[in-house]
Amino acid sequence: MANAPKDRSKTGTIHFENVDSYLDLYAHIKYYRQKAGLNQEELAHRANISRSFLSSLESRSRVRGLTMETLFNLCRALDIPPLKLFEPLP
Repeated sequence: MANAPKDRSKTGTIHFENVDSYLDLYAHIKYYRQKAGLNQEELAHRANISRSFLSSLESRSRVRGLTMETLFNLCRALDIPPLKLFEPLP
């Protein structure tokens, strides 16, 4: 299949059509952090990420990817199942 489109999903590039989904995910993380009564420093420590990385996600200033490992760590630190991050916010 010499003419097949190249799979760019492995490059870490965020595709334009996924930007809204990432921003929605970041809003969920912030919502559940605040609901848990945690500041960014506390959640970052519990999730084993830097506070500046968490801050950049929550500020929505730049769309950044995150690994499944980071996503699961955040969920564990927030004591929520990963599915909660994809359901409509209350």
